[in-house]
Amino acid sequence: MYLVTGATGNIGAELVRTLAEAGEAVRALVRDPAVELPAGAEAVTGDLNEPASLRPALAGATGVFLLPGYRDMPGLLGEARAVGVQRVVLLSGGSAGSGDLTNAVSAYMIRSEEAVRDSGLPATILRPSGFMSNTLRWLPQLRAGDVVRDAFPNVAVAMIDPADIAAVAAVALTTAGHDGQVYRLTGPQPLRPAARVRILAEVLGRPLRFEGQSDDEARVEMSQAMPAEYVDAFFRFYADGELDESPVLPTVEQVTGRPPRTFAQWARAHTSAFS
Repeated sequence: MYLVTGATGNIGAELVRTLAEAGEAVRALVRDPAVELPAGAEAVTGDLNEPASLRPALAGATGVFLLPGYRDMPGLLGEARAVGVQRVVLLSGGSAGSGDLTNAVSAYMIRSEEAVRDSGLPATILRPSGFMSNTLRWLPQLRAGDVVRDAFPNVAVAMIDPADIAAVAAVALTTAGHDGQVYRLTGPQPLRPAARVRILAEVLGRPLRFEGQSDDEARVEMSQAMPAEYVDAFFRFYADGELDESPVLPTVEQVTGRPPRTFAQWARAHTSAFS
């Protein structure tokens, strides 16, 4: 039995589907127990900020896919260990490799990784680059017209399809040989925002155009959506150049046996979201 946290999110939903289709017993940690899930998946509830609330969800689980950044990560892992969980796959991020606790985003990932290592549980850590699904942030602009404006126009990221992260997580949960590994995961090519808009235009058959925001514009907009310390973190990553997510790595294919999906493939699979 595998417990998937964040089971309705971009990665978690794909992981639940992948495990269920493979015939694995899977529990999906959700807020709404009435949510529609793939056949064979069981909905369970619990609060990741309250480790004791997860005891029913964890009972009988042999593996857990865990999101980072919750209030008591050691407590979460202690509950998992107490019920006999044998393997954890932790979602983290590339910036965790910096060890920089002064960056708010890096810090919660670093501390989550430390909690996993200190727990003594066999674990695999996934550090993906930016998600292709972040493109869905453009939906309000695309519904309003054909111009997309976004921050950091000169930053190229080897974005990854969340389905590929889920595929790696499924392998790490269900097969031997991945405990103790830290997998840096990327998509197949580095793309700047303008290139993503061009690809999206081709897929949707629309005359889309990209305009880059100034740093001042971007900071104001981002400040409306996230705490100031996270805004500062992303500016350090992308404006100051502290995080380079442009290198393409072979890890997805090495682990899963197939290459990661392209941005065009992701866009074609999600055209309904843009209609």
